[in-house]
Amino acid sequence: MIKFVRFDAGAGAAYGIMEDDRIVEVKGNLFENWEKGEKEYALKDVRLLAPCEPTKVVGVGTNYKEVVAKKGELLPQEPVIFLKPSTSVIGPEQEIIIPKGVNEVNFEAELAVVIKKKAKDISPEEATEYILGYTCGNDITVKDFMEKGKPWTKAKCFDTFMPLGPCIVAGIDGANLAIRMYHNGNLVQDSNTSDMIFNVPLLISYISKIMTLNPGDVISTGTPPGKGVLKPGDVVEVEIENIGRLRNYAL
Repeated sequence: MIKFVRFDAGAGAAYGIMEDDRIVEVKGNLFENWEKGEKEYALKDVRLLAPCEPTKVVGVGTNYKEVVAKKGELLPQEPVIFLKPSTSVIGPEQEIIIPKGVNEVNFEAELAVVIKKKAKDISPEEATEYILGYTCGNDITVKDFMEKGKPWTKAKCFDTFMPLGPCIVAGIDGANLAIRMYHNGNLVQDSNTSDMIFNVPLLISYISKIMTLNPGDVISTGTPPGKGVLKPGDVVEVEIENIGRLRNYAL
């Protein structure tokens, strides 16, 4: 298991490997050839950034069986997907900016998959070769616009609406991970990725048949049951087993 991070130690963004309470800088391209460098930093002395710079984030809606069961609906026959722009991405400890004039903003704990290499028209059996690793995601949504039947783009694509982090973990299986959300310290989502309707390889394959996935792109795989309303001053934390905890603040 390797924990990749993107960080700033004062000289701009760099990639590294997190080892306990220190970071070893990486030489080379994280998505091609890389090796450990000689520079090391104490974790407390650096600022963690969003762990990658995606050209796009592909979101997945209604992908947990328990969500469908609570609604009394039938399981979907194919994934429901949407896009979030690169401008929605922020990192750990950064602020989620709540738009003016909206009534209800929701948070959604999600397992996020980071793509390792260009993927187009691949099969589910090939998909694991295209995964760099997994990170925590928080799909922020303006519920007002969802309920009014407006396009999901308006509800989900505001700047700062896709926190990611704190690291990308390679070498783990994303199919059976505990996933939780804490809102101001209170547990509001508690599930496991084993409850997904469409697993990660199926999602990668499905999406790659529609659009090209580039290195660093992210697939946010849907959220389990549970919700809350995000208000200025709130703290939200996504916790995923073997990955860590992503904390952000609402402004």
